[in-house]
Amino acid sequence: MELKTKRTYKDRLFRMIFMEKRENLLSLYNAVNGTHYTNPEDLVINTLENAIYMNMKNDISFIFDFFLNLYEHQASFNPNLPLRKLFYLSRLLQGLVVNKNLYGSKQIKIPTPKFVVFYNGTSKMPERQMLRLSEAFEKPMEQPEVELCVTVLNINPGNNRTLLESCCLLKEYMLYVEKVRNYARELSIQEAVDRAVTESIREGILAEFLTKNRAEAIEVSIFEYDEEAHMLQVREEGWEEGLEKGREEGLEKGREEGRTEGEWTKLISLVKKKYNKGLSSGEIADILEETPQVIEELLSLIVRNPGKTAQELSRLYACRQPETR
Repeated sequence: MELKTKRTYKDRLFRMIFMEKRENLLSLYNAVNGTHYTNPEDLVINTLENAIYMNMKNDISFIFDFFLNLYEHQASFNPNLPLRKLFYLSRLLQGLVVNKNLYGSKQIKIPTPKFVVFYNGTSKMPERQMLRLSEAFEKPMEQPEVELCVTVLNINPGNNRTLLESCCLLKEYMLYVEKVRNYARELSIQEAVDRAVTESIREGILAEFLTKNRAEAIEVSIFEYDEEAHMLQVREEGWEEGLEKGREEGLEKGREEGRTEGEWTKLISLVKKKYNKGLSSGEIADILEETPQVIEELLSLIVRNPGKTAQELSRLYACRQPETR
């Protein structure tokens, strides 16, 4: 059974695939949760269709088995996901309880929220990590009075194999995206996407979906690739400008804070090791007894510069301190 949804913004390929049929979405839910539900009609889709509202985009939101599931695809690391999800969740819950008496003596029950992000960007990321709203708090607390956790699953080749084998569509989506990226290294994006679609259909990768939706899938794939490349270029240009502007001032700032370049290098090396083990920024901050802000800054630097050594990163970090602190 097809889901009739009104598209009010440029759709995403991930959303198109898993919103095309309830069976597709149920297979993804089962893979994520290790369940074996068989009745897709029990899914209640409640994605906000005016998705541009306050920039609170979310690919898919649905209620199933008393859980409010929010699924999103990301091609770039975003440490602000918990805050964005908080805004989105608030908007959803307002709609769910609109006709209920919030001031009555009876407690209103709501479905349990679960937030999952599927990452397939080009930066190196752990297989699985947990982002917490409390990591953004300017004053950290051992037991935050407000918390929201987002699970980020890396679906690039070689990661989360059990998940990908459990959901064929998710695995095929990953394989298709890899084809586009590989061909785009040598061809124009139009040619790369067209070849990836043709080859995928021939090899049985998203064959039914791509055959049925070929024109729109090509258009969306080109849009997503251009958007990803544009965002990367913007970051790189801003980064270079910031480095040039803050070089001398940043080095002086680092010296004032009493840490030598060698000490920063050692700290960054430790952060990289913990990060590669899949620890969150909050967990790393606790282990290394550093402030969450410093760890977030270092992680951001590490993710955006995967090929640089700890010593090179320490110099870059010194240069950027005036802009981030």
